[in-house]
Amino acid sequence: MSELQTGQQEVFDYVKNNLGEGMIDVELDPKHYETALERAVNKYRQRSSNAVEESYAFLTLKKDQNKYILPDEVINVRKLFRRTVGSRTEGGQGGTLFEPFNLAYTNTYLLRAGATGGLATYYAFASYQELVGKLFGSFIQFHFDVATKTLTITQRPRADDETVLMHTDNYRPDITLFKDIYSKPWIRDYTLAVCKIMLGEARSKFGQIAGPQGGTTLNGADLKNQGQAEMERLEEDINKFADGGTPHSFVIG
Repeated sequence: MSELQTGQQEVFDYVKNNLGEGMIDVELDPKHYETALERAVNKYRQRSSNAVEESYAFLTLKKDQNKYILPDEVINVRKLFRRTVGSRTEGGQGGTLFEPFNLAYTNTYLLRAGATGGLATYYAFASYQELVGKLFGSFIQFHFDVATKTLTITQRPRADDETVLMHTDNYRPDITLFKDIYSKPWIRDYTLAVCKIMLGEARSKFGQIAGPQGGTTLNGADLKNQGQAEMERLEEDINKFADGGTPHSFVIG
């Protein structure tokens, strides 16, 4: 059994024990537990910032190709970084791949005795380098489609095999959510709440089972009410960042 399957089974065992399986007959099939867990994970990924992690990844550009399909776990691309200020060479390597302004700054201010410059000099150089990058293509314009995971480069790549660095936001893997100290209890309790509602729907089909002593009343309505109240409490925990999410910072204006 894989590590992910072990984490899923721990959630299923937690739900079964809380529903009283072993003491009473719980009318849920394995597919019901899987559906409840999937719903809990999807809700957590939709609502909680703790389900996302900041990451970096490399992308190799191809000549005259503007569209690239990224992995499914990527949900946002913040920025693309290039190694140069805009020069491209065939094959992505060669004489113009180095940073000429960094080299000029090093020769002028750092390789001369008694002329090391200062913070003001470095600030002026950095501002100059940023301006040159804006003029000559250091900052790549792009559009990322969250639904199709398509990254569209606005400017046309003119050479093969240029590697750029992507600053991205990724979904945390399921196994990480099952191990996290904040997300693990939330997902377990939400899965339990969904199972209570499904079980309550089944038991409320018949309000009472006939018997020799006048029949037995089923607790379908109680289970549905408990499950609904638990789901509302858990969603409120996300709003209060009790699930490990990052609170909002100060807003001015």
